[in-house]
Amino acid sequence: MKGKKIILGISGSIAAYKIPMLVRLLLKKGAEVKIVMTPSAASFVSPLVLSTLTKHPVLIELSSNETWANHVALGRWADLMIIAPASCNTIAKMANGICDNLLLAVYLSAACPVMVAPAMDEDMWNHPSLQQNLLKLKSYQNIVLNTEHGELASGLIGFGRMLEIEKLITEIDSFFNTKQRLKNKKALVTAGPTYENLDPVRYIGNYSSGKMGIAIAEILANEGCEVLLVLGPTPLTTVHTNIKTINVRSAQQMLNACMTHFTETDIAVMSAAVADYTPITVSDSKIKKNDGEFTIQLKKTTDILKQLGTIKTSSQVLIGFALENNNEKTYALKKLQEKNADAIVLNSLNDEGAGFAHDTNKITIFEKNGTETNYELKNKKEVAKDIVEKIIKLCL
Repeated sequence: MKGKKIILGISGSIAAYKIPMLVRLLLKKGAEVKIVMTPSAASFVSPLVLSTLTKHPVLIELSSNETWANHVALGRWADLMIIAPASCNTIAKMANGICDNLLLAVYLSAACPVMVAPAMDEDMWNHPSLQQNLLKLKSYQNIVLNTEHGELASGLIGFGRMLEIEKLITEIDSFFNTKQRLKNKKALVTAGPTYENLDPVRYIGNYSSGKMGIAIAEILANEGCEVLLVLGPTPLTTVHTNIKTINVRSAQQMLNACMTHFTETDIAVMSAAVADYTPITVSDSKIKKNDGEFTIQLKKTTDILKQLGTIKTSSQVLIGFALENNNEKTYALKKLQEKNADAIVLNSLNDEGAGFAHDTNKITIFEKNGTETNYELKNKKEVAKDIVEKIIKLCL
């Protein structure tokens, strides 16, 4: 980080009180920091303190004492712009091109990458409009960081808490030191559930959200990998420029996509929750209820991981997932051997906060060479980083 030029944008959030520590650590690492604040941010952290630390004036207004703050020059000066904390209001304005203060003028003029550290209450964080705005920011190639789970200013416990300063520093370090270790590699990632139709209005499915697989795809893409994401039915999406998405619905459609593209990939991560069974017959019209019992006959679907394992070459890395609730290790090791995978990522339904529909996960990775690595409960983005680190080691 030595010699790097950083613009730090501060918006109106109680989390702004942490920013002097962030500034001190950035300066200690050798960065030069200039600060732009929204007028409301000055209610949460002192501009005088920040200007004393950075040895630069803190900019709040477009003009002051007949002096113009050149937002275009600022946007071209920096190697990175960090907006921390980024309030719900500021994120909405960034996403929709609203320019009503100096911070937003600098953001819209920035010629450098932009990193966003959201901070807000849980209900705001979970609101669909906020989540759509974050997707917009990602589509603009902004780096949007996750929030943490913990105590919030409202007194609630949940997501929305800004990343702790030490983790924020780690993200900034990672940005400046990313080596694109998987550049020129191609990856195939499956994510989400599959739906097996019974008739035009009913299906058999599961609770998979696709969060884990999408996070893995994005981390692989950040490492320079060209990713093909085969995504089952889920409202979640990704807009990373290194990711191409194929949307599928059934296990057969997912199998077809994987078989078509597997031979041209270096890495395959089978994280989707694929149906093990599908109806033998699918009605063309809605099945009408009657007074008797209703029986569905099912047949096994093709095991995609096993199918890929039979054609895998020694130069390819194949990763499978196992979701279990009893004899977890035994079943994971059996799957590792039978499917010819290089590693199996085990999720246990007995671990609180792990599995479907959670923002967190707790995993154990079993490798073909006998290595077993246990990880603590983490945000799925952090879990994805652990999995990709293991993939990178397997690729070397």
